Amino acid sequence: MKRFPFSQRPAALLRLCAAAGLALGSTLAVAATTPTTMTEELKLPPGYQLVWSDEFSTDGLPDPAKWAYDTGMNKQGWHNAELQYYSAARPENSVVRDGKLLVIARKEDLSKQADWGGQKFSSVRLITQGKADWTYGYFEIRAKLPCGRGTWPAIWMLNTPVVWPAGGEIDIVEHVGREPGHVFSTLHTADGNGANGTGNGTQVPDACTAFHTYQLHWTAQQMRFGIDGRVHHLFKNAGAGTAQWPFDTPEFLILNIAVGGHLGGPVDDSIFPVQMEVDYVRVYQAPR
Repeated sequence: MKRFPFSQRPAALLRLCAAAGLALGSTLAVAATTPTTMTEELKLPPGYQLVWSDEFSTDGLPDPAKWAYDTGMNKQGWHNAELQYYSAARPENSVVRDGKLLVIARKEDLSKQADWGGQKFSSVRLITQGKADWTYGYFEIRAKLPCGRGTWPAIWMLNTPVVWPAGGEIDIVEHVGREPGHVFSTLHTADGNGANGTGNGTQVPDACTAFHTYQLHWTAQQMRFGIDGRVHHLFKNAGAGTAQWPFDTPEFLILNIAVGGHLGGPVDDSIFPVQMEVDYVRVYQAPR
């Protein structure tokens, strides 16, 4: 299996792409999606302890002890035909203010940056890689997502070190502005990735105007994804090997807004700036 570093995953393998037959103007679909009633409760398991968090209580740039910046593909352009330049420590794109982290995408010319690749949009991709990662746990992120055609916010995870797709990708929640209110969770593995990832989506009509909690409970047996304490996707370890279940090794967290691309679709320039607001990120694990 060819190894792809974090900043070098090929576009043809990622997410839902045109090569897989998904027209950009069609209704968003996630592979293996089935209707859900969201009746099963998802909450912090008894006995789990908080092992990592960011409450965003100090104004300024994100805490450098907890977050780094992925900027590695700016010069040559990001995968998935995305249109953004990802900045480093720049308050115009990532800043903590009034108890919230703001992840901000803008329409602007950053041609004075040495690694600028011709993009007309800026954004940020915050990662805990090299700072913190986890195997199993209960993850909860309270956030308000951006809307507007061309926006593609995501709260997700990749394995350490990144070997995609064999190492597994966990998309806790994603949203695209051309399908307002439709949020979805997806898993990518060697057995199923890109358009063949396994996931589920549901409607959260006020996802862009109100805060919601997005949850993942990850154990050795299964993953349960939830919104506001209700499960909307379940993925089980079938015991068929790492191609189906690679999720027994550490993964780190990622917060970003992509612009355009195969999944983000056509961009409405008039919407910018847009922002994802994050109230907190919390990670709990069972006592060892």
